[in-house]
Amino acid sequence: MNKEFALNDEVIMKKPHACQSNLWKITRVGVDVKIKCQNCGREVMLDRLEFMRKLKKVIKNAETEN
Repeated sequence: MNKEFALNDEVIMKKPHACQSNLWKITRVGVDVKIKCQNCGREVMLDRLEFMRKLKKVIKNAETEN
C-alpha cells in the first residue's frame, strides 16, 4: 500500500468523520499535516505520525493529475 502523500492529495482515513465521510484533502504538510473534510469542510491538524497511523489510502495524487 502506497502511503506517500503531498499537498492537495485526496486521502481516505480509517475512521469516518462525524459527518460520515472519510474523504479528506491535504491542505498543509510539514511536521503537522492539516486535512480538510470534503463533505462538511471541517479542518483538522494532526501530527505526522498520528496522520500516518490513521491514513488508509491515498486515492488521488495532485502531481499525477497535471
